[in-house]
Amino acid sequence: MAEDTKLFGMKAESGRWLFVLMGFVINICLGSVYAYSVFKKPVQEMFKAGSTEGNLPFMLFLASFALLMLFGGRVLDKIGPRKLGIIGGILVGLGWILAGILPNVIPSIWTVVITYGIIGGAGVGLAYGGPLAVATRWFPDKKGLAVGLTLAGFGGSPFISANVASALIKSDGPLSTLLFMGIAFLIIVVLLSIPMKFPVPGWKPAGWQPTAAAVASAVDLDTSSMIKTPTFWGLFLAYTIGCVAGLGAIGISSPVGQEVVKLDAATAAVLVGVFAIFNGAGRPIFGWLTDRITPRWSACINLAIIVVASLVMLQATAGATVLYSICFCLLWMCLGGWLAIAPTSTTTFFGSKNYSRNYGVVFLAYGIGAIIGGLVSGQSKDLFGNYDISFIITSVLGVIAILLAIFMLKPVKKAG
Repeated sequence: MAEDTKLFGMKAESGRWLFVLMGFVINICLGSVYAYSVFKKPVQEMFKAGSTEGNLPFMLFLASFALLMLFGGRVLDKIGPRKLGIIGGILVGLGWILAGILPNVIPSIWTVVITYGIIGGAGVGLAYGGPLAVATRWFPDKKGLAVGLTLAGFGGSPFISANVASALIKSDGPLSTLLFMGIAFLIIVVLLSIPMKFPVPGWKPAGWQPTAAAVASAVDLDTSSMIKTPTFWGLFLAYTIGCVAGLGAIGISSPVGQEVVKLDAATAAVLVGVFAIFNGAGRPIFGWLTDRITPRWSACINLAIIVVASLVMLQATAGATVLYSICFCLLWMCLGGWLAIAPTSTTTFFGSKNYSRNYGVVFLAYGIGAIIGGLVSGQSKDLFGNYDISFIITSVLGVIAILLAIFMLKPVKKAG
């Protein structure tokens, strides 16, 4: 059907890849939150805050992101990815811009929490779902790969944004940096959201047919039916644990480099950019794996890596730059992997008809993981003076999640 559909003046089978490229660039802007560890120490020093307080803008950003992703999933089919992306882009830019201005008037870390964290996070929650859903619908034949490539920009963003932010913080301070980056994000996200659209219902690439097994096992569950299945809870809990480990690590990447391994701030910022490459790469890698070896085994591989990296980090001491770098590359990569495993699994297990609404609910795991991960890493430092407890907790949780994946990530039986 619709073999003659045109996109950007070319056959849809070719033109659809431009949606992946545009989604990739949009996600570079949205994913700049992962560069927060570069802002954390300057923000803490500016407001004389502790480690847990310093994590609050990051934690609340991700929680707001997850909650508004749920709302965005409910309205995406009604207003379309274009309008939702524009609204989200405006809020993203506004959050960062206000975070660069208002603390000069109201000097409190809560000003940054409300502007950068809640407003900026809400914007990301709205803008994030559009490119993801567009990629899913235009690529029924390559869901995992298309989703992974689209989201690679989000995970890989700090490779650009952490280094840009570090240089700007050094020359202009953290507040001006938030202002300048917010203006850029507003313009880019809004402009690139304008071409976003879904294919006509039933569109599929010329010459492609789903396999007989896929047709026979296909289900389309609504959200209320989905949450009653063991598969949903296995996915939700494993996703939460993957995010606790990954987002907890992301929030303390630069501080661990400086405080444990004794790196200077500039070197730590450069390494955050390197970690971001692995975060970005984790999405297409685990998206591809999910297509090839099923969500269950892709999740198990991911979680096993988290366990190993967490345990090895317990050996990190001053000067252990290589060990620290490898472990954090793996933790960032595995978080990126979950951002491909989870949406692909949602479509695979519960169908594409209600995908936007369903993944909005599944994505709440990300917000819960952000809060728990931030609290675990922050309290580990504040209460015990180091980060060892946080790595012990993530290793134990990782083992639990592997068991959940093995026994619960199974295809839902088709009714009748």
